[in-house]
Amino acid sequence: MKREIIKTLDGSTTIHLQEWDECYHSKHGAIQEAKHVFIKNGLSLFEGNPVSIMEIGFGTGLNAFITFLESIQKNQVIDYVGVEAYPVEADEVLGMNYVTELGALEFENIFEKMHKCEWNKKNEICSSFSLTKRKQFFHEIDDFETFDLIYFDAFGYRVQPELWSTEIFRKMYKSLKPNGVLVTYAARGVVKRSMIEVGFTVEKLAGPPGKREMFRAFKKV
Repeated sequence: MKREIIKTLDGSTTIHLQEWDECYHSKHGAIQEAKHVFIKNGLSLFEGNPVSIMEIGFGTGLNAFITFLESIQKNQVIDYVGVEAYPVEADEVLGMNYVTELGALEFENIFEKMHKCEWNKKNEICSSFSLTKRKQFFHEIDDFETFDLIYFDAFGYRVQPELWSTEIFRKMYKSLKPNGVLVTYAARGVVKRSMIEVGFTVEKLAGPPGKREMFRAFKKV
């Protein structure tokens, strides 16, 4: 599948898959979307506490890097697991402009370390942030009450509806600790119904720039 690096409306880059006409991030702003969906409406709920996170779709590492920056700013201990079946190639990663767009040149080595570190192994990125990149299909996930927070950032329902199925969300529900949270940019009715079917309590929130709504789901016990 042909891939190209494009610039989104907030100046940050993403990867565009031409055959699907699908991007790894919002064309309206990759960084804006990540901060709004995953930080503002996800990570911020756990401020002041250690947090374990699983990301569904590690991709370019943008969400992981922004989460790292937040951990430094807030002095928060984070154990981060990124699940990705098809890792991004090194030359594509080097084409991403996240470090400069985030004003984080002092942490450029960290962004590189996140992509160069070993897969399927827990890596200490710094004293407060660990990263495990799991090369794994989503249907193979079998964690049980392991995570406080899930960033659900799979490709869109339009191109891969199987990633938004009841089967997958059941795995997400099982993976979360009691009172855990899942956040996603998605806001389709069929996605909400699948989440509710497996036990989630779902709320609709204002979406990032260019998108009206998004979902946040709770494993309430």
